[in-house]
This record gives sequence, structure tokens and C-alpha cells, in this order.
Amino acid sequence: MNTSFASCDLCDAHKGDTSGSFRVLPPVFKDFGQVKKFSGPVATVKCFEDNTLVKAAVDSVGYLETPQGRVGKVLVVDGGASLRHALLGGNLGAAAARNGWAGVVIDGCVRDTAELAGHAVGIRALAAMPLPTEKRNQGQAEVAVQVQGVWVRPGDWLYADEDGIVVSEKPLL
Repeated sequence: MNTSFASCDLCDAHKGDTSGSFRVLPPVFKDFGQVKKFSGPVATVKCFEDNTLVKAAVDSVGYLETPQGRVGKVLVVDGGASLRHALLGGNLGAAAARNGWAGVVIDGCVRDTAELAGHAVGIRALAAMPLPTEKRNQGQAEVAVQVQGVWVRPGDWLYADEDGIVVSEKPLL
């Protein structure tokens, strides 16, 4: 995982981009994971108050093997900004870390925040909510999603640090 970036520098370099290939997520996400700075290619899940596909994703291999070495992916979850149920908790956070995910960004909630803080993975979400989801096996994986009004597509690259989260159609580093 390349951590030699700053979201502010990426924004400075791409502030004139009018193509839509460089996007900045609104500053509404809180940090819940042990890793504060992460980046990687995006995988997506779209779900609402059902974390079945989130579990399936973090239980799978969370990295790509490249000629430059292993690159952790970032799971972006469009949870419809629901504040009523947590889409990720301690067990799923542990699975994400164990399976090599660089990070998880959730437009929704997490739970078990003390556990999440101990897992070696980046985790951003809107808030903490102790109530779990129902398992209805609903949702979609690897589709374009809207996170706080910003489009994020599978294969985009996401860069998150202490100042914010940016997304690009291609690697920026």
C-alpha cells in the first residue's frame, strides 16, 4: 500500500479537473480503523440495512497481485447513508484486516468501535450505531455507487488520509 501521498496535495494537483475523473468525498466520514492513511483500487457494494454482501466482500481476498507487489483494495459501501443499522462490526473488521483489504469506506454506520480501532485496516463511516442489520441477502456488488452524492465505480482508485477522501478513475501515484 502506498502511503506516500497527501489528499491535500492530490487536490492541489487536480483542482482544475473538469472531466469528473477526480472526485472528493464530502467531509462527513469518521475514522474507526487502526490504519489512518490508505489507498487502493475500489470494489463496491450497494446495500441498505443488510450487510450480507459486505460480509461476503471482506471474507474474500482483499488485494491484487501486481508486478509491483501486493496492492490492498478498498471496499466502498453505499449503505444509503442509513444511521439505523451498522453494516460493519468487529468480526467483519477483523476479516477485512485478515484478508488484506487496505480499507473500507461506508456510507452508513459501524459498531464495535473499540474492536475496529485495533484492526490493521482503514475504516471510515458516518457514525457508530450498536444495532446490527438484518440478513436478507439483498444488495448488489461491483456496481457504480453514489456515496454522499459522489459517484464511485469499481476499479476507481481511492486515497484516504487525515484530511479527506479522494477518488480517481486511474491511479494517481
